[in-house]
This record gives sequence, C-alpha cells and structure tokens, in this order.
Amino acid sequence: MADYKIKFRASVDKDLADLPKNVVARVWQRFELLKQDPFPRQALKLEGSEGLHRLRVGDYRIIYGVDVKLKEVVIHHIRHRRDVYRKL
Repeated sequence: MADYKIKFRASVDKDLADLPKNVVARVWQRFELLKQDPFPRQALKLEGSEGLHRLRVGDYRIIYGVDVKLKEVVIHHIRHRRDVYRKL
C-alpha cells in the first residue's frame, strides 16, 4: 500500500504549540502511522460530520479527514478531549 501524504490546516500549528512536549512526540508517531493506514482500528468516524475521523492520543484527540483519491490525510485539529468537539 502506498503511503498517504499528511497535510495540516493552518490551526494545527497553534494546536501543536499548546500541547505538552511528551504528547507532541506521541502525536507525531500517530502521524507516521496514519501515513501507512489512514483508517486504523482505533479511529472512529465522527457522527454529524462529513468524512471526519478522530484518533485518541491519551487525553487528546486528532481530528482528520482522508482524501482517498489524492492519497492525503488532512489534519484539522489536535486538542484536549474536553474542547475538541466544540465548534466542529
């Protein structure tokens, strides 16, 4: 299976800057896994949204979409679980 490209929305830079350092390392590991498999067993499709999925990293969530035709994973948000679902 060919690797997917990871693209980031503009807000992700701020999200990453706000995360604790140990969480940032774990998030980057998840990005590498998403390149190989954009639909891992742990990922759940978000109800009420068009094609968004969420992936847990401890108390934080990665919200992302997948474009299968272009082989891209687009990261939308990385936030704490209490805040991430607001304003989606």
